Amino acid sequence: MRKEECFYLGKIAKKFSFKGEVLAYLDTDEPEMYEELESVFVEFNNNLVPFFIESCSLHKNDFLRIRFEDVESEEEADKLLGCPLYLPLSALPKLEGNKFYFHEVIGFDVEDTRLGLIGKITSINDSTAQPLFEIIFNGIEILIPMIDNFIVTIDRANKKVVLNTPEGLVDLYLNN
Repeated sequence: MRKEECFYLGKIAKKFSFKGEVLAYLDTDEPEMYEELESVFVEFNNNLVPFFIESCSLHKNDFLRIRFEDVESEEEADKLLGCPLYLPLSALPKLEGNKFYFHEVIGFDVEDTRLGLIGKITSINDSTAQPLFEIIFNGIEILIPMIDNFIVTIDRANKKVVLNTPEGLVDLYLNN
């Protein structure tokens, strides 16, 4: 399995017991969705290694207490600390309407209700307080905040995002 075919679930944060159990911090708003996991991919040296789960349960809302098969001591659990966890993209629940996963809209055309086609989404910048669509139009990068009020439709069939941006926002980039 390649990393491009997976999504980041979280990372192993700390040991839980002397029997090799660990606590994984999950990067999700709905950690309860992952209580029934059978396996995950653990990243070691830029390789994804499958680990099968003997048992797991929610711990203090944000953590998943995991007992992996074949990890039976603190020493074995130590090797997992800090390792990122991944799941295949196919494990994500399907979203509909204007809800979307960031990876899903990469490559989509962007149309503004006033200006027409304003480019293609090249990535999502989520390192800021407000995630941003990174759009390229004729070699110019346009950054548009991902605000629900700006998003008119996510047209998956035609790979298009329709936005209604405030007047002047896109012009800031194009009229320089």
